Amino acid sequence: MHKDMIERLPEINKRLAAKVKNILELNKAERHIRGGEATRKKYKEDKNED
Repeated sequence: MHKDMIERLPEINKRLAAKVKNILELNKAERHIRGGEATRKKYKEDKNED
C-alpha cells in the first residue's frame, strides 16, 4: 500500500498524492511518540495488576 501511495498515486492525482504524502510524513514523525505511550501504558497496567 505504501508503495502505491508514494509511487503510483502521483501519476494518477498529484494533488491527492501531496495530501497523502503530508499525512504519511506526519505519522512517521509521530510514531515514536505513540510507541512510547503504548509501552508506558502497558507497564503501568502490569504494575497495577500486582
